[in-house]
Amino acid sequence: MGLDAILTLLVLLGGIVLFASEKLPVDLVAMILLAAVAILGLVSPADALSGFSSHATITVAAMFVLSAGLTRTGALRVVGRMFARIRNTWLFTLSVMVSLAAMSAFVNNTAALAVFLPVVLSVAASNGFSASKVLIPMSYAAQMGGVCTLIGTSTNLLVHALAQDIGLPGFSLFEFAPLGLITTAAGMVYIMIFGPILLPERRSAELTQTYELGKFITELRVMPDSPLIGQSVADAGLGGKFGVYVLELLRDKQKVWSPRAQSITVDDILLVRGDWKKINELKTRAKLELEPEFELRDAQFQGEDQVLAEVLITPGSRYVGHSLTELRPHWQPGSVVIAIQRRGEVVREKLRQTSLRMGDILLMLAKSDQMPSLRNDANLAVLSEQDEDSASPRGALIAMAIMVAVVGTAFFGLLPIVLSAILGVIAMVVFRCLDADEVYDAIDWRVIILLAGVIPLGLALRDSGAAGAIAQAAVALVGGFGPVAALAVIYLITATLTEAMSNNATAVLMTPIAVATAHGMDANATPFVVAVAFAASTSFATPIGYQTNTMVYSAGGYRFSDFVKIGVPMNVLFWAVAVYFIPRFWPL
Repeated sequence: MGLDAILTLLVLLGGIVLFASEKLPVDLVAMILLAAVAILGLVSPADALSGFSSHATITVAAMFVLSAGLTRTGALRVVGRMFARIRNTWLFTLSVMVSLAAMSAFVNNTAALAVFLPVVLSVAASNGFSASKVLIPMSYAAQMGGVCTLIGTSTNLLVHALAQDIGLPGFSLFEFAPLGLITTAAGMVYIMIFGPILLPERRSAELTQTYELGKFITELRVMPDSPLIGQSVADAGLGGKFGVYVLELLRDKQKVWSPRAQSITVDDILLVRGDWKKINELKTRAKLELEPEFELRDAQFQGEDQVLAEVLITPGSRYVGHSLTELRPHWQPGSVVIAIQRRGEVVREKLRQTSLRMGDILLMLAKSDQMPSLRNDANLAVLSEQDEDSASPRGALIAMAIMVAVVGTAFFGLLPIVLSAILGVIAMVVFRCLDADEVYDAIDWRVIILLAGVIPLGLALRDSGAAGAIAQAAVALVGGFGPVAALAVIYLITATLTEAMSNNATAVLMTPIAVATAHGMDANATPFVVAVAFAASTSFATPIGYQTNTMVYSAGGYRFSDFVKIGVPMNVLFWAVAVYFIPRFWPL
């Protein structure tokens, strides 16, 4: 093994450690890897930048925009609300899974899940069943649907581009569909049979249709005419009267020792926790005001152009680790955070000083004309809105027609998918499904940078001989059992890495290794590439392995072990089904 191969393996090892540790954003890690392989001379400058012009990168960006067009016009919300009338839990779960899987085959699965999430939670609350029985199946369905088409996930597109760079023919739009439909059907059968047994029932985590995602924490200022003045926190009995509990009493910006025994005075700040409806009731009856540091006034609540929204801090969000004070220059314009919900922990700091975490749910007040920007912010996921703007039937039909035209044009071979998607983006703007500025907001630039940054590492693995060296070790280990055994090992390694690090990064690392392994056994490389695509696109065993899992983790009140309990058997099932059927669709 030459020096270039050794250096590439060291870069690869460093990348795996950085991705798995999550101490740096994944897009920054990708740029570090790009710089490393370029500076070390493992790829040429042109190859180092080739990821930015890759068909996969451009197509993924375009698909983000097309998904945003469907969301912006209300087309997805119309689909989601169709299931609000189903009362049977088993039928409701199955209907949501089938619909979400079908939608995720063509639309960004995070956006699709965000549309279904408030619908599921409100239906669960109104019909008296536990949303925790539905949310994990919903997350899994979004992933299962994504593997059914070339454009269903960014990972499929990335693997397709890498395969073409290596010299393989790549994949057509629906080439994954037969295997995807089989694995999806198997997964749904498993969930419908074992889900009721393995999934927890936690009603306390459910939302109501009036936006009670759980216990929010906010700050209330005591006004001069408040009846609480002169009473101690204990004597006021806010917990018994309103179901709202005082966590801290802040006076002159300092925490007061033993707050329950302190008499309340004018301008004291009460850090309180409770359901938002009850907090709002306390605010009105006790003549309190939301802390003015958040620049709120009662009149803002009454304004017709204001929207109260619950927003989730998504996996990989650039807001994670920063306080609201630090984010103020970069925060959504025209919107203000008024409360926070954090799973498994009670916040006891002033909200503006609290560092945000992945999975935090923020209660935000935003101007109605700022909601499109809020929905398109890749760092956030809007779970629900008070007084949602009504869907535009005309706009929704146009957006759906554009999406159908994009898919149809690519399916019939009239244009490559990348050109078809670009024309679809142009059509979305021309027909006013999206404003020109919203196109840029719709793109998750972290994913784009990640794709562009890790592609050169895949080239270095191939060209330096590092992938061949790893493949030789794999062949020596399992080669005696035949190519099917090697295929099974490649799938298993990819699936394991995906649970710990970015699925796109895993795909880039494993694709050249999979191809080299196939060549080392004189086998067809395409089945091995398919195994990488499927294994990297599905992550069921942890709440951090895939962003849809993280979204339902907080809202469903799940524990880490809940995902392990139902997700590990799911991973094993997908592994077995894929290893059995891949050689039948793509002969070894």
